[in-house]
Amino acid sequence: MEVFETILKRRSVRNFEKRKIPKEKIEKLKEALIWAPSAGNLQARRFYFVFNEEIKKKLAVAALNQNFIAQAPLVIVGCCDLEKISWYGERGRNLYTICDVSAAIENLLLMATAEELGACWVGAFDEEKVSKILSLSQNERPIAIIPVGFPKEIPFPPEREPKENLIKEIK
Repeated sequence: MEVFETILKRRSVRNFEKRKIPKEKIEKLKEALIWAPSAGNLQARRFYFVFNEEIKKKLAVAALNQNFIAQAPLVIVGCCDLEKISWYGERGRNLYTICDVSAAIENLLLMATAEELGACWVGAFDEEKVSKILSLSQNERPIAIIPVGFPKEIPFPPEREPKENLIKEIK
């Protein structure tokens, strides 16, 4: 699949088939995550691949009762590693590591699309609850929850702002 075609096909999928994701697809998702760029190549991020049904249900509750999360065969939680990024000080903790996790998540979403999987980037959740559910260390901050699975349906593409409203050329 061409990169641009994959970008155009990516959707936020919230309805999944009850079907296990093959191991080789899961490994490709992991590879996509680790090859994302990062500040100073510190790779100040960590990802939790959750298959456990009870933990997925708890994560869905922590995500303001977004129950579709628990229906996915795989739920990935992307976290900042605040210790690894500490060399960059406050800006590293408050920006760089969030950017690092975000870049990796975009790689993940595009790989999921290329592998005919669906995923959704969920940012609305209680960080403290998610941290407790996953027993995260004090140096880890959850940034996103990404349910992944085979889509039951592909949503229509949402409307986009015209490029002219979002991009300014400076010549």
